[in-house]
Amino acid sequence: MNVWNAMKADTYRQYGRFSWGCLIKAIATQRTFRVIVTLRLCQGIADSSGVVRLTLPFFKILHKFTTWSAAMDMPWKTQVGGGIALTHGWAAVIGEPCKIGHNVTIFHGVTLGGSNRISRDGVYTYRGHPTLEDDVWVGPNATITGKVTIGRGSRIAAGAFVTKSVPPYSLVVGNPAKIVVKNCIPDVMNPAPIEGL
Repeated sequence: MNVWNAMKADTYRQYGRFSWGCLIKAIATQRTFRVIVTLRLCQGIADSSGVVRLTLPFFKILHKFTTWSAAMDMPWKTQVGGGIALTHGWAAVIGEPCKIGHNVTIFHGVTLGGSNRISRDGVYTYRGHPTLEDDVWVGPNATITGKVTIGRGSRIAAGAFVTKSVPPYSLVVGNPAKIVVKNCIPDVMNPAPIEGL
């Protein structure tokens, strides 16, 4: 999905439709939406060539400012599918190597981070970052760490601590996280029609 279509999908998630007015309104009024816009602009400019690419340092600084003003951490190289919704956003920490699918919802305080293993002799071994498939919902203050995959349509409850992969359409709660419902219905308000954008 190209940057423009992804931004249209992001706008659709906010309002249930896309228009220039909705895009401008979201940029002007929603601090977490500005984070996504600057992330998309950085990625689009990084993929371009010529004079446009020379503007990348400016947009990287702008992205740093928008994440700072939204009180969250989300590097501009993070792979994010179209139609993401960052709800509230405060204190969310999303590691750059994470992969986030389409129509994903992430609440405040969420951590999507890597994990390391430390051997007895003090050697660190990187163990990876999470992948969130399409239509995943991650509740407030949930933590997902390591090379795990959260299956399509799954819901991670508030405060859950996830260190193992989750099958599609599962509801996960607790610390340590446990699957309490299988074949759950995805929680995606205003799902963006990814194929139609």
